[in-house]
Amino acid sequence: MNPLTTPRSTLRYVSPLSPLFGRDFERFIAGATDLDGAYRPDLDVHEDSDAVTVTVDLPGVAREDVQATFHDGVLTITGQRKTEGRADAQEIQKAYRERAFGRFERRVIIKSPINADQVKATHKDGVLIVRLPKVAEVRPRTIEIATA
Repeated sequence: MNPLTTPRSTLRYVSPLSPLFGRDFERFIAGATDLDGAYRPDLDVHEDSDAVTVTVDLPGVAREDVQATFHDGVLTITGQRKTEGRADAQEIQKAYRERAFGRFERRVIIKSPINADQVKATHKDGVLIVRLPKVAEVRPRTIEIATA
């Protein structure tokens, strides 16, 4: 399983033990290489009959620091979460740090045919939402059955 193409929550459906070990264990099992504290935003993928929607949590990431591209069925989201600059940064010693910073890239493979010209993205309150509308021909439609 490639962590760049698989939402991290996928492992929960495979292993009932994952709630006991948490996110770092899931990423380790999935083969993630960013356990050194690099930033890796969480994402959700939702598909309905009209579109695929990808929601990415990006707290502290400015809209200008995020890019999204869609090419050959792959949505790629890249960007950077910058550290806060402090004037007295040389005097501060890091005692404990849970928050991660740095460059990130997430890739999501979209298997449904997408109308690439209609892809839209919004960024508000630290959440990026990318809506990828499906091609009209693949959307399910109800066929009315007439009485003969």
